Amino acid sequence: MKLNATPNFTAIVTGHGNIKAYLHKYKIIDDPTCRCRKGPQMVQHIIFDCPLLEKEREKLKAVVTRTEIWPVSCNKLGVQYHKKFKEYLDNICWNEEQRNSSQ
Repeated sequence: MKLNATPNFTAIVTGHGNIKAYLHKYKIIDDPTCRCRKGPQMVQHIIFDCPLLEKEREKLKAVVTRTEIWPVSCNKLGVQYHKKFKEYLDNICWNEEQRNSSQ
């Protein structure tokens, strides 16, 4: 299977990249808090909890819950539901500049 690995997909799958918790761990940024202010921006938070992504998450959940019980593992999202998971991740705005340019 050929995977179209976008920067957002790679960041989530590896846990590295533009994720605030990762950047904070290496002292690149001072604060790991997500833009939603509900906790640190970590992979699990981005996929399952961030209220800023709720609308897009509902689309992903609709596809997954046709055959599975939500939540499913990150691995299953990346392999079995790759196309819809990638669409979900492509809607993430990692910083304020990116968010402003997408509006």
